[in-house]
Amino acid sequence: MPLSRRQSIWFAVAVVCLTLLAYAPAMTAGFIWDDDDYVINNDTLRDVDGLIRIWTDPSATPQYYPFVHTTFWLEYQTWGLTAAGYHVVNVFIHMLNALLLWQLCRRLEIPAAWLVGLLFAIHPVHVESVAWITERKNVLSGLFYLSSAYAYLRYAGIFNRDETNDASGPSLRWYGLSVAAFVAALLSKTVTSTLPAALLVVIWWKLGTIPRRRIFDLAPMFAIGVGFGLFTVWLEKYQVGAEGMDWQLSFVERVLIAGRVICFYAGKLLVPTNLIFTYPRWEIDTSAMWQYLFPVGVLVAIITLFTLRHRISRGPVAAVCFFCGTLFPALGFFDVYPMRFSFVADHFQYLASIGLIVLYVQIGIAVWSRLEKYHPLIGRMGGRAVLSALTLLLVILTWNQSLIYEDLETLWRDTIARNPTSWMAHNNLGALLNRRGDFVEAESHLIEAIRLKPGFADSVSNLGKSREGQGDLAGAQRLYEEAVQISPRDAKALNNLAAVYGMTGRVGESREMVERALASNPKLAAAHGNLGTLEAVQGNIDAAMEHYQRCLQLDPDATEIRLNLVRILMQKGSLDSAEEQLQFILERSPRHTSAMLNLGVVLVNQNRMTDAAEWFERVLELEPSNVPAMRNLAYTYQQMGRTEQADAVAAVADRIEQGSSSQ
Repeated sequence: MPLSRRQSIWFAVAVVCLTLLAYAPAMTAGFIWDDDDYVINNDTLRDVDGLIRIWTDPSATPQYYPFVHTTFWLEYQTWGLTAAGYHVVNVFIHMLNALLLWQLCRRLEIPAAWLVGLLFAIHPVHVESVAWITERKNVLSGLFYLSSAYAYLRYAGIFNRDETNDASGPSLRWYGLSVAAFVAALLSKTVTSTLPAALLVVIWWKLGTIPRRRIFDLAPMFAIGVGFGLFTVWLEKYQVGAEGMDWQLSFVERVLIAGRVICFYAGKLLVPTNLIFTYPRWEIDTSAMWQYLFPVGVLVAIITLFTLRHRISRGPVAAVCFFCGTLFPALGFFDVYPMRFSFVADHFQYLASIGLIVLYVQIGIAVWSRLEKYHPLIGRMGGRAVLSALTLLLVILTWNQSLIYEDLETLWRDTIARNPTSWMAHNNLGALLNRRGDFVEAESHLIEAIRLKPGFADSVSNLGKSREGQGDLAGAQRLYEEAVQISPRDAKALNNLAAVYGMTGRVGESREMVERALASNPKLAAAHGNLGTLEAVQGNIDAAMEHYQRCLQLDPDATEIRLNLVRILMQKGSLDSAEEQLQFILERSPRHTSAMLNLGVVLVNQNRMTDAAEWFERVLELEPSNVPAMRNLAYTYQQMGRTEQADAVAAVADRIEQGSSSQ
């Protein structure tokens, strides 16, 4: 039965509360994969000029979705790099989508529209879209998509089945709103280009036919959608990098992929278990007859449902067509970058899932209605019990799935546990462990990544980094050279090779490699840092400062580069600027003793002896045997007239140095 006004209010409150509960772990999570490109190191978020570039320069951001990056820009201006803020916004938009879907289904007179909205809100297959900051693309485009659909169906008179409305006057405002929201959806994610076709499916379902006027109305939206879609395909290939062996698939292979993708997503919606961030990439074999069962099965199902439309209604075939049609951009017929890792990902079915959620709800209603007919009490009580249990189960599954988005290490370890063949997860976990200094464990994961995906330059380069971290410079150099040979334009490998050449005194070759790295990727922060160090070694202080500053613009957390910049600033006498840089480090890392020590030295040079002494004392609280801190503290005490304390500290430093010498 439809909900009353009072019930509707309580239901909306329930959806909000259940969604917040289910996604509570996500709202306290940090940044994960790709979030660095979209938020942390995205220099377009820093100022108004960046906001302009978001809209005018398709190459300024990882993907040209200006509405998404505009929301990130607003959030960065509001709370900076506090990850919780971005997560909360994602969850909030998802809640709005669920409530809007409920209202849309209610106006379309879909039975149990409230249940459709509830399942959409708490279904675990949507966790990837909601808990992953980068997938703001999905939830935001979904908001505009549903808004556009609502406005168009209101304009077309589909809600009240009134096709005789004159499309003039106030009604045209709904059409204009629909087109505007559709464009906004495309500027958030172009998978929404399927909306005009989806609207035709809904119109056919409601009316049993598609009036010519509706085709005429939707023609501009079809044209806009196709245009945006082709532009995105071009960007995926030439800017994102969706080209090479991983995408060399025949048409028959793509058909086999498409059929299997549809069945896979339908199954995950029905039984949402063993959800993985990166699923295994299927081996497509045109000689294996069983693989043809998937596309043939999908085709037979659609034909059967269409044939039975007069007996069982047009609803089931419309739901399946909506599901398949909305999935079309992700079925494998177009090359997208994630196909390198897997042909499926949970976030690809965020909008498409609506079709099957509606169908599954209607099947459930039919089953319980039949049971209630023969056993009224059991049917009524059993239905409530099943619904309560299902809601609780989905909330628990969504909660548990949200936990894996806590941080990068949790994400990659969970992926490897569920999909040991994920070379991408092994590679990325290895790179993460390298950054943390766990070089031995990193090496094991990187060797496995290379075994699973031979010839992948990034894994070879990362393995070189683990060898370098273990002191094997010769082994690291060989691996970096191998990575460059595999991929001559791999900026990361080129930069790593430049660093090793620099450490072994081959300065000219080091400069050549780092310049090649920057030519390949001008936004590679580490390459700017390396080039800055080369310039500093050769005495080009101003050039070094320029590259250090560019590195820090791209990667504010490059602490060692920031300390290098501090040393140059101190050398040039820019003590205020040096102090500002050191305070930045200590805001991020309050226990960073090197920054404390340098800040104390800066304060001494500013003749602020009392403040300097406090920083040296803090260093010694954390590292009681830090001799440079003792020497500086002794000097500071001497300048402050505290001679006895200065002598005592100096004596301790002497004993430590003498002990080290005797050993």
